[in-house]
Amino acid sequence: MLIVLKYGGNAMTAEAGADATLDEVAGLARGGERIVIVHGGGPQIDAELRAKAIVEPRVAGLRATGGAARDVVEYVLCGTVNKALVRALAARGVPAVGISGEDGGVLSARRVGRVEGVDLGYVGEVASVDPSAVAALLDAGFVVVVAPLALEAGTHAALNCNADTAAGAIAGALRADAYVVITNVAGVRRDLHDPSSVIPRIDVAEARAMLADGTFTDGMIPKMAAAVAAIDGGARRAVVAGAGNGAIARALAGEGTEITASPR
Repeated sequence: MLIVLKYGGNAMTAEAGADATLDEVAGLARGGERIVIVHGGGPQIDAELRAKAIVEPRVAGLRATGGAARDVVEYVLCGTVNKALVRALAARGVPAVGISGEDGGVLSARRVGRVEGVDLGYVGEVASVDPSAVAALLDAGFVVVVAPLALEAGTHAALNCNADTAAGAIAGALRADAYVVITNVAGVRRDLHDPSSVIPRIDVAEARAMLADGTFTDGMIPKMAAAVAAIDGGARRAVVAGAGNGAIARALAGEGTEITASPR
């Protein structure tokens, strides 16, 4: 089975200690599963920008990224967070290779441009995916850890992409058996404030309608949009599920919210 896992930046604090998600990834890899981790790093980027007194506005949930901020994003995601994950997997006995979407031209993107009158600078939206490098590393037996940076089409400048968007695009291009998103809630809710409103299963047509009518809010919007993109791109299924011990196995067993190509 090929699993693409979106791993959030908030979870990356226990490189040498307990980390239920990485423990599970290691167990699955030792059992023969093929795994790609696409990670974020928002808290780590925020901390470094504060340390350097770089202030950038957020617009519609996106961080405007000028040249100085883009350089911080690149070295934090590629040089700090990515390699911390590689080391953490190595400590668990799992061979891993860390790359960014720039490597091998995995992710090509175009600039988002102006949003609500603000030029977002080096913020990209994924235009295309070439999964060849990732597939080659998987074939060689590695867990592949991907930072969500992309090359700008035409200029080859580095662009900062939303990690959910990058993960969904990669899952689709690899035709993953499962695209798994682990979150701090136990699935997608119809009502953000009602834990009993988790949607157990939804097809992409329903998901698109809910994205359009405002059912999904805040951080769930890019997660659901990425899940739809993953299915549209060729992934067999997508699951948004809660964190904790055995989270990936529970997601694959049907806990959380499953997004499929057609109704079941």
